[in-house]
Amino acid sequence: MTDCQTTRREFLRWTGSATALSVGGLLPQVWSRCQAAEPGDSINDRILVVVQLAGGNDGLNTLVPIDNDDYYKARPGIAIGKGSALKLNDRLGLHPSLTGLREFWDAGRLAIVEGVGYPQPDRSHFRSMDIWHSAQPQEPSPQTGWIGRSLDISQSRQNDRREAACIGMEKQPLACIGNVALPPTIQRLEDFRLKQTPGQSQGLNSPRWSAAVPKPETVDASDLAFLRRASQTTLSAARQLERLVDQQTSSQYPTSEFARKLRLISQMIAADLPTRIYYVSLDGFDTHSQQLPGHATLLRELSEGLTAFLSDLEEQGHTQRVLVTTFSEFGRRVAENGSLGTDHGSASVLFNVVPPGRGGLYGAPPSLSDLEDGDPKFTTDFRRVYATLLDHWLQLPATEILSGTYAPLDFVA
Repeated sequence: MTDCQTTRREFLRWTGSATALSVGGLLPQVWSRCQAAEPGDSINDRILVVVQLAGGNDGLNTLVPIDNDDYYKARPGIAIGKGSALKLNDRLGLHPSLTGLREFWDAGRLAIVEGVGYPQPDRSHFRSMDIWHSAQPQEPSPQTGWIGRSLDISQSRQNDRREAACIGMEKQPLACIGNVALPPTIQRLEDFRLKQTPGQSQGLNSPRWSAAVPKPETVDASDLAFLRRASQTTLSAARQLERLVDQQTSSQYPTSEFARKLRLISQMIAADLPTRIYYVSLDGFDTHSQQLPGHATLLRELSEGLTAFLSDLEEQGHTQRVLVTTFSEFGRRVAENGSLGTDHGSASVLFNVVPPGRGGLYGAPPSLSDLEDGDPKFTTDFRRVYATLLDHWLQLPATEILSGTYAPLDFVA
């Protein structure tokens, strides 16, 4: 890593979630609408929304194997009853909280991938999340993520300047860090109001922004000059975002924090920003005890938020442009534990909300009797899902980004 790159990464750390600077000294396209290229400059205008279900979502109680006696024997206290699950076919049903996803299924828009995982699974939250973020299981300490590397490639191409934004994240996820690309993180648009108090000028004299810039004694003169210029660029970007703060969408969103994040993404899409990848997280899936009520609440939050978001996009006319994909760092063990919860497992289920016509079941269901240390064995490498999103949706070279060839699935044409 060059000194320049190190300095700019440090700037992101110093300034936190309000930062709008990417490596290379250029204002990311997500912020530079006033300078945005004319329509058609990017290879395509498709948008990918990545939803992280943090904590390890229990795939078996999310996509319920309603015809499998092994499931009900292993979970006498927490299994979802056959009559309660939202039946998809004779074999499977969705958790009863996922009524919105059931509607997507009926509309041919829900692509479900079964048995998703990777070889030699790791049950550590941190290590497994690093593997999913980096798509590099062989790297013990990965430095870049699959989204970040995809942005590196797009930014190196002529007339292709796709950008990403991390919404509602406390820190930038590894998935979005590239060798060059460093997408901004945004907590809320209201953070970009630049209020001027009497007798105080805006710009670098604003306490909010000047506090983010290191003091002269902490960096040398050249670095300080760079950081001040970068801060000024961030201020300019913030002024451009101010116009989105009061922009209303016609759809009604739930009051959950997850729904607020999705509404923010909808606002940014409605503003015709050239951002092509959005990353958002729904936390709390580490359900070791008393799983049923908490898991039901989380899945309802996911379903209701996505329903409002997709309805909003439909009203905007963006249904064909946007694909939503979910992931979690691992699933849970087949057997419930003594606290009416489930412990860290491996293979799980992954959802994709796709344009109409590509919904259905993909991958293969894992066995619930032939287990590996109490876990279902994965049947679909998660990098096949990434290859599908990269090659077929974003039209970027998956083999180069993933450092290997993985057969795409068919939920994207």
